[in-house]
Amino acid sequence: MSLVTSDAHAVPAAEYLAFTLGQEEYGIDIQKVSEIRSYETPTRIANAPAFVKGVVNLRGIIVPIVDMRIKFSLGTPSYDQFTVVIILNIGQRVVGMVVDRVSDVTTLLPEQIKPAPELGTALNTDHIVGLGTLDDRMLILIDIDRLMTSEEMGLIDSVAA
Repeated sequence: MSLVTSDAHAVPAAEYLAFTLGQEEYGIDIQKVSEIRSYETPTRIANAPAFVKGVVNLRGIIVPIVDMRIKFSLGTPSYDQFTVVIILNIGQRVVGMVVDRVSDVTTLLPEQIKPAPELGTALNTDHIVGLGTLDDRMLILIDIDRLMTSEEMGLIDSVAA
């Protein structure tokens, strides 16, 4: 049973950009996405964490590029014609996120979003909003603001420097 859009009490549906990392599909709030670009090798920054591939000059803005496959320990990343960089607006910062491929923009109703499972302290799941269920697909929904500004990402210092 889906929500009737004319119902004044209905929670609005939300749109998520769906992308793939390894074998899993993830989703982020489409409103955080500025653009999607093909992957180009960034300029390396000395002493940056392995998941920070470097920086690119995007129309005069220096943008740090984070490879989420490395960040989430999803094996050795390969770069092909499907590899893209999602340019995000996080607060006052612009950050690029490398993913294997982008699939589509998906609208999820509140009843299609299940809470994230509790996985104990072995795995930090603070950045997981929930699991979006669509027919035969499941999207791991990420709070991209929380993930990119987390202390473990270290982007606050590297972006601000």
